[in-house]
Amino acid sequence: MIKKRIKELTNKFVKYKIDGYVIPKNDEYFSEYSKNDRLKTISNFTGSAGCSVILKKKYYLFVDGRYTIQAQNESGSIFKIISYEKIFNCNLFKNLTLGLDPKIFSSQQIENFFKKYNKIKLIDDNLIDQIYKNKSKSQKSFYSISKKVVGENYEKKLEKIKKYLKKTNADFILITASENVAWLLNIRGFDNPNSPVPNCHLLIDKSNNLYLISEKNKVKKLINEKKIKKNQVFEPKKFEKLVMGLKGNRIIVDFKTCSLFYENILKRKFKILKKEDPIYLLKSIKNSQEIKNMLKSHIIDGAALTKFLYWIKVKNKKKITEFDAQKKLQFFRKKNKNYLYPSFNTIAGTGANGAIIHYKATKKNTRLIEKNDIFLCDSGGQYKYGTTDVTRTICFSKPKKNIKNIFTRVLKGHIAVVQSDLNKFKTGKSIDKRARKFLKKINLDYAHGTGHGVGFFANVHEGPQSISKFNEVRIQEGMILSNEPGYYKKNKFGIRIENLIYVKKDCNKLFFENLTLAPIDKDMIDPTQLTKNEKDYLFKYNLEVFSKLYKYLNINEKKWLASFIY
Repeated sequence: MIKKRIKELTNKFVKYKIDGYVIPKNDEYFSEYSKNDRLKTISNFTGSAGCSVILKKKYYLFVDGRYTIQAQNESGSIFKIISYEKIFNCNLFKNLTLGLDPKIFSSQQIENFFKKYNKIKLIDDNLIDQIYKNKSKSQKSFYSISKKVVGENYEKKLEKIKKYLKKTNADFILITASENVAWLLNIRGFDNPNSPVPNCHLLIDKSNNLYLISEKNKVKKLINEKKIKKNQVFEPKKFEKLVMGLKGNRIIVDFKTCSLFYENILKRKFKILKKEDPIYLLKSIKNSQEIKNMLKSHIIDGAALTKFLYWIKVKNKKKITEFDAQKKLQFFRKKNKNYLYPSFNTIAGTGANGAIIHYKATKKNTRLIEKNDIFLCDSGGQYKYGTTDVTRTICFSKPKKNIKNIFTRVLKGHIAVVQSDLNKFKTGKSIDKRARKFLKKINLDYAHGTGHGVGFFANVHEGPQSISKFNEVRIQEGMILSNEPGYYKKNKFGIRIENLIYVKKDCNKLFFENLTLAPIDKDMIDPTQLTKNEKDYLFKYNLEVFSKLYKYLNINEKKWLASFIY
């Protein structure tokens, strides 16, 4: 099937006078999780980040360290798998004319990736769509969420944008990141899997007049609620007409998510000011109500996960597959009426599959969980008032000494992160070093960041904050991040321990508090490696887990969970 699609694609090269075609992971809304996954269509690759360059006889797939094994498994028979970092100034396809869709690339991406060695030809009619018609288009309406859930009404948020426009002396701002529109207007939708973010853009002028760029059939509820007027809604194909009718000179666009297609239209009318959308930072700092609701969602999610961990580790006596495990965890989550769907595809990998950082088991492609396996489960849920993301690694028999050694070093890094003095370690970059230091003592490391920002009932991955080797965004009160150091031995096992944490302030001191509530497998720990401080932390954490979850558990689950308090 993939070979056939590639042939159909390359057959179009003569017509468009190109030597190759570039396919990114994102869609027109730069979504991480999109129903219209063109990269998967042409390569079979299912990861959440990547880019393909298809030439007449050579096919390249660029992915980051999280996906190298997965990409090799899914696409390696046809595609040459290359580290994503090498796409910068890549001379593998030097002096060639590359075609691309300007609606799914920013000018920054094109400049950084391809302009140095290549000629670029813009093709408005996407070539992947020409050979494969995506039929999973959502027609469901966007909807509003109340102040009780988000803690701040949208009028107040709009005032912040008005002040920003005044400060920057701009007439307009175009919000191209759908997640930022969702935050600003307090709206959600059904356009994407795993995320309630609605596909739309928003144009705002300095008087707070709104122009929503969206399919009109999706905004009926918002019009009925009088959040927006009918004459303020414009179909994407009417964007140019809208722009040409506006009065003003200066417009702010986000250099990361404004497509070259939109930029070229705006250029004809305005002076473009390329800045990072201020909403990224605004929405990263959660208010007290959002934190309160996130805490609530993590209690019910923690109860579901704890029930699952007890079931798979203690109660279940049958032979089950990774896919069976996924279904069972989903079963426990679905028991809560406020649960909607997973916040990302569950990663349930046993043995060698645990080493594939973003592995996905299917009914047809799944592995039996064996007694001597190390089982890694990374999962999360979207609830009506929060988003969760948690990883636990467990064993079913006594693990080998080297496994316990590595797990304990990962745990020590995990504890070091959550105990970071944020008045001293002010950025994700400085904290990342703390997470890795115990593994590095035995020359081990992991090929992903230690933590990502997390949205509030939105995308599970959110910037600008993260805990990584390169992130220098200052950590601030109200930010939510993941804390997930790990280690992966190819073809053997994977280990990861992940909690979500948030930044709290008390007496001018900033520190992390855990959101996630779920036991960490004590059978995987070598206690002789832990300091008194680390043991005290585990005792307090396990006590907190028990005290907040016990009322949701049956008597056997309670007894099991109580055994972690030692």
